[in-house]
Amino acid sequence: MQLSRKADYALRAVMHFAGLPKGKLASIGTVAKSQKIPREFLAKILKDLTWAGILASYQGVTGGYRLARPPKDVSFLNVIEAMEGPICLNLCCEGDKCECEHYKGCKMRDFWIRQQNGFRKTLAAANFAKYKTVFKQS
Repeated sequence: MQLSRKADYALRAVMHFAGLPKGKLASIGTVAKSQKIPREFLAKILKDLTWAGILASYQGVTGGYRLARPPKDVSFLNVIEAMEGPICLNLCCEGDKCECEHYKGCKMRDFWIRQQNGFRKTLAAANFAKYKTVFKQS
């Protein structure tokens, strides 16, 4: 399993916004240059993050983006799932969607569910207030 480039860029972009002074906006161009993310790809990512309620978008000459809520209220899980959809480590964890012939009485299902729950819990605990000091604004 590997995090997609889209989710990785989204995490880096949100980290950028979390490092901004309160109320300050950043443009797509500024974030793209600072984080070395292709501008066109970043525009799509920021649109998805705005739609998910993670970012707020402001139009106009002085427009840009900022976090829609405090960094402590935005988790890595929020951002990853905004890009990828719900995290599912194994088909066994999809409940009714699992069509495996071993679904009933599966000895591995409980293991995968515990791993998925632990992974989700770790990502949910990692918020951008904790990690914004890793990224310094230039």
